[in-house]
Amino acid sequence: MMRSEAAVSERRACGLMGMHRATCRYRGRQKDDPRLRERLRELAGERRRFGYRRLTVLLRREGWKANHKRVYRLYLEEKLSLRRKRGRRRRAGSRLQLPPPPTRPDQLWTMDFEQDAFTSGRKFRTLNLMDGFTREALEIEADTSLPGARVVRVLEERKQQGRKPEAMVIDNGPEFISQVVDQWAYQNGVQLHFITPGRPMENGYIESFNGKFRDECLNENWFFDLADARRKIAEWKWDYNHVRPHSALGYLTPMEFAASWKAGFYIAGLGQEASNAGPLPQTPIPATLDLRGEQNTEKVSLSLD
Repeated sequence: MMRSEAAVSERRACGLMGMHRATCRYRGRQKDDPRLRERLRELAGERRRFGYRRLTVLLRREGWKANHKRVYRLYLEEKLSLRRKRGRRRRAGSRLQLPPPPTRPDQLWTMDFEQDAFTSGRKFRTLNLMDGFTREALEIEADTSLPGARVVRVLEERKQQGRKPEAMVIDNGPEFISQVVDQWAYQNGVQLHFITPGRPMENGYIESFNGKFRDECLNENWFFDLADARRKIAEWKWDYNHVRPHSALGYLTPMEFAASWKAGFYIAGLGQEASNAGPLPQTPIPATLDLRGEQNTEKVSLSLD
């Protein structure tokens, strides 16, 4: 014998669930623009390590009227998110007092080394130098050997261009504790802050930069030789300074943020509200980038296709 199931009215079902009937009857009216979905896929393919927030900024720059919630939904539907490796859990230690955050350009610089390898297996290193206030990548020097004298040469070239820090945060690597670096800092009135050995989190600005550099440049490219590595790294450095939105700067680029500070529009504590300010001006791509060699200077043309 079959049991008969009594039908429950919409009013009673909504009452039992504590839901308003208008919510139950709601049907979305706005349809997704397939062109927006396609452009999101293209941008995610070009910027494979960008999340939905930075992709939203890029879409808004192009004139698309889409908030971050819609982009996030399309981002999930298209399965554009990448799996991230979880780091090992470490026991928290006592936090030491760090230098105060910078409030103007060239107040605090920070630098560190990164390492990668050519396709032949030979290793090379990069000296990464950045401004802690504007987050500008001041220099990414690539070579198979970067001793202390080479570090001083990079700093001296920045000085000749009118840039010199008041202080620098560095680790205890042999290049940084060398006599030539200490002598240059003393002669130029630059205060050196050495982090505690084994605590890279005390140099958070450059560690964050190194993570982006590793994730978006070193891991995304094959390097055939030193010239090829310098060319690709120089392209990424220009893109980082002029195109890539930076979340800590209210999704402005480092150069846009530096320009706003010079114009007197800088407001401490920039948040995500800056990303809703509308399209941002685009900086033209230079025809050439300077790539320094050990003995000379060479020009490498970039394709604009």
